[in-house]
Amino acid sequence: MKTYSQKSSEIKREWWVIDASTLPLGKLAVVIADKLMGKSKVTYTPHIDNGDYVVVTNAKNIQVTGNKMVDKKYYRHSGFPGGLTELKLEEVIEKDPAVAVREAVKGMLPKNKLAADRLARLRVFEGAEHAHAAQNPKEIK
Repeated sequence: MKTYSQKSSEIKREWWVIDASTLPLGKLAVVIADKLMGKSKVTYTPHIDNGDYVVVTNAKNIQVTGNKMVDKKYYRHSGFPGGLTELKLEEVIEKDPAVAVREAVKGMLPKNKLAADRLARLRVFEGAEHAHAAQNPKEIK
């Protein structure tokens, strides 16, 4: 038997849309990362980026369990001494909810050279409307 290995010229990308208010943030990130990597496709090849585009709507209404709204923290550093900034999840959602979704998905993707290209195919919108209706995205249930 021969193992099938997909070539870059054979990639066919689809568009998917998912409502962020239907699942908790962690489970939502798993579903999105699976579509971005293309692991649900029969033609999945680990070293080829054959994933799909994912549109996330209602990012403002994401759900989390427990006390994560207060306890979960996001860190960034300016590079200067004393430049550590710490934000709670509720502050991040209030400021830009797309950051919370993007960071959760980024954590679910493998840390390799394909991660940046996969993450670039993620589109996050705060409300129910999105700008990709022309691509006829299928809904993820």
